[in-house]
Amino acid sequence: MWKTLQKGWNDLLGLFFPNVCHLCGTPLVKGEEQLCLFCLSRLHYDVVTEPKELALNFIGRSEICEAGSYFRFEKEGRVQKLIHELKYYDNKELAYLLGRKAFLNYERKGSSLCNADVLLPVPLHKSRLRQRGYNQSEWIAKGISSVLGIPIDTTSVIRRKKTETQTKRSIYERWDNVQNIFELKDGSKLQGKRVLLVDDVLTTGSTLNSLAGVLQSIPDIYLMAFTLARV
Repeated sequence: MWKTLQKGWNDLLGLFFPNVCHLCGTPLVKGEEQLCLFCLSRLHYDVVTEPKELALNFIGRSEICEAGSYFRFEKEGRVQKLIHELKYYDNKELAYLLGRKAFLNYERKGSSLCNADVLLPVPLHKSRLRQRGYNQSEWIAKGISSVLGIPIDTTSVIRRKKTETQTKRSIYERWDNVQNIFELKDGSKLQGKRVLLVDDVLTTGSTLNSLAGVLQSIPDIYLMAFTLARV
């Protein structure tokens, strides 16, 4: 009930102050975008700085060699609210901003994830894309591309099977739910490339591993992964 009232209040504020923080509803001041500086400072950032350390989640399941996440995801926390904003409330700009902020940070730290040649956001099924109107992972990738200046590939792989939400599934059910859901249409553009897969949240890694599975047959491909948050 309280969350519904709070969202209603934030929506009402948005009528009079179009630019308000998506977490606290405070009107933004000059220099702030989507989130106020106070809320940005209170987010739970991921402390893993070595991409090969996080890639241990994928060993034995796919050829993803390096991985990174910008936030730690906590149920009912601020990061979950951000993910819901960009995923379900048509906030493409927030996805773009957070992807950009993440890689401005990674670039300053000299992360090897910045050495990617091409970005490949996890595809949505065409019916889900029509329903939502956009792919949140693609908009995260657009934010990353604005920093790295590298292309985004949305045509080499398609999602051929529509899957139901993973939220309440067990680990085994998550893996089973995403088996054989992607199809490689044309791998020629990715041959010999360092490809960074992009998604919103890493839980078990089942979706990214399934996507990597159809890509790892491409000659001389090097797979990396980035998610905005991880559980």
